Amino acid sequence: MNGRLKASGGAVGGGLLVAGTTSDAGKSVVTAGICRWLVRQGVRVAPFKAQNMSLNSFVTREGAEIGRAQAMQAAAARVEPTALMNPVLLKPGSDRSSQVVLLGKPVGELSARGYHAGRQEQLLGTVTDCLQELRRTHDAVICEGAGSPAEINLRRTDIVNMGIARAARIPVVVVGDIDRGGVFASFFGTTALLSKEDQALVAGYLVNKFRGDVTLLEPGLAMLRGLTGRPTLGVLPFAHGLGIDEEDGLRVSLRGAVRESVVAPPHGADVLRVAVCAVPLMSNFTDVDALAAEPGVVVRFVDRAEELADADLVVLPGTRGTVRALEWLRERGLADAIARRAAEGRPVLGICGGFQMLGEHIEDEIESKAGAVDGLGLLPVRVRFAAEKTLARPAGEALGEPVEGYEIHHGVAEVTGGDEEFLDGCRVGSVWGTHWHGSLESDGFRRAFLRRVAADAGRAFVPAPGTSFGTLREEQLDRLGDLIEEHADTGALLRLIEEGVPEGLPFVPPGAP
Repeated sequence: MNGRLKASGGAVGGGLLVAGTTSDAGKSVVTAGICRWLVRQGVRVAPFKAQNMSLNSFVTREGAEIGRAQAMQAAAARVEPTALMNPVLLKPGSDRSSQVVLLGKPVGELSARGYHAGRQEQLLGTVTDCLQELRRTHDAVICEGAGSPAEINLRRTDIVNMGIARAARIPVVVVGDIDRGGVFASFFGTTALLSKEDQALVAGYLVNKFRGDVTLLEPGLAMLRGLTGRPTLGVLPFAHGLGIDEEDGLRVSLRGAVRESVVAPPHGADVLRVAVCAVPLMSNFTDVDALAAEPGVVVRFVDRAEELADADLVVLPGTRGTVRALEWLRERGLADAIARRAAEGRPVLGICGGFQMLGEHIEDEIESKAGAVDGLGLLPVRVRFAAEKTLARPAGEALGEPVEGYEIHHGVAEVTGGDEEFLDGCRVGSVWGTHWHGSLESDGFRRAFLRRVAADAGRAFVPAPGTSFGTLREEQLDRLGDLIEEHADTGALLRLIEEGVPEGLPFVPPGAP
C-alpha cells in the first residue's frame, strides 16, 4: 500500500465502495473477495456496510448485533467483527416496518416511510464517523452498498451508496450480474441515472457470474467504455458455492462449496434427511449450513406438511415473528405433523424462535403484541417477551462436547422440566430446543447431536470424523480471494484504494432528474 494511506501515524486509510446494479448482483461476495485478497497481500483491511437490511445477524464479542454478511467479510479480512462495520441494521418485522439496530443495539421500530422521511438522513453523521474510525485504524476499508445506487426515489436520504461515497470521497466500483442478462444496459443505466457529482465517483465496473468465452464479451466491454468513459475492472466467472452468509433468501450458503470441495459419499450406510420449516420472517437460517457441510446430510427448506414425512430431523429455525410463525405452522398443518413426529419419537430441533414455538405458552406484548398465545406444547417451557433484547456469545458443553454460540432474542424462556438440559434449553424425548444460534458449527457437538438424531430416526448414518466447518469456511473465503486475484484487474483496484477517485471521469447524460 502507498505509505500515505497507512493507518499508522494518524493517516487515513484507503477506501472503496462496491455498489451493484441490483440487489444480489454479488456485492457481498466481491467485498469479501477483495478483503481476502488484500489481507493476503499484508494489508490491514476491514469491511463496512453503512446500512444493512437482513434477518440474518450475528453478535460480536462486545455484544453488538450486526449483519452476518459483515461478520463473514470480517472473517475474510481476518479481523474481529465490530459494530463499526455495520452501524445500521434493519430487521424487517412486516412488509412496512423494521426494527432499527444502531451500533449493535435496538433503538425502536420504524415504518419504511418514517425511516426514509427523516431518520435515515439523520444517521449519515453516525455512519460517516464509523467509516472514518475504521479508516483511521486500517490500511483499507472495503465498503458494500445496498440494492442499487440509482434508486433515484431514495437518493436524498441515502447513507449506504452514493451518500456515504460522497461524504467520505471514496471511489465506487459497480458490480453487475451478467447471468441475469442485460448487464450492459444495467451498467450504462445505473451510471446515467446518477447526478454529475455522484457520477464523478464511479470509477469502473465488475462483471459477475460470466459463463463462456470472455473474448466474446470484449467488444461489448470496449463499447461500454466508449459510452461511459469507464473501464471494466474484471470479469468474474460463474462458480457454484461462492455465496457467503446470505442477507436474505433461501439458500444454504455453504452447500455448493461443500459439495464441490468434499464430494464425499455418506460415511455410514445411510443419508440423513433434514427438513427446515421455511417460517415467515425466518432469521439466521444459516444455522443449518453446518449440517449441510456434513457428507451424507441432505438439507432442504419445506412449507408443506407432507414434506416432513421422510425427514429424519425437522428444524424449526429462528424467526422475527414467533407468533406469526406459529399461526403459519397451524394453518398449513405443519404444527400437527410436528406433534405427530414428537409422539412417534422422531427428532425435532427448535432454535431461538423455533424453540419458543415448541414451548407451552408465550406471553408477547413486544414483538406481535398478541398477548397470551399457546405454543406447540412439546417442551416444558414458558416464554415471556421482554423489551430488552438478549445479545450474547455463550459457551458451554452439551452431549459431552464443548459448544459456542450466540443469542439474539426478546423472548425470555422459563424451563420447568425436561429429560435433560440442552444448552440453555431442554430435551424431551426426541424434541430439542435452545436459544443458541451457531451451536452446530462446533464440530464435536454437531457430530454428537447427529449421532443421537440418527439413532432416534433409525438411520445407519455415521458423521464423518474429519469434517471441520471452520476449515470449509476458510476454504470458501480463499476461493473468493482467488476469484479477485485471478479475474480482476488488481492493479487498478489497488490504485483506486490507494489514490482515490480518478480525475476527469466524464458525465453520462441525462443524469439524475
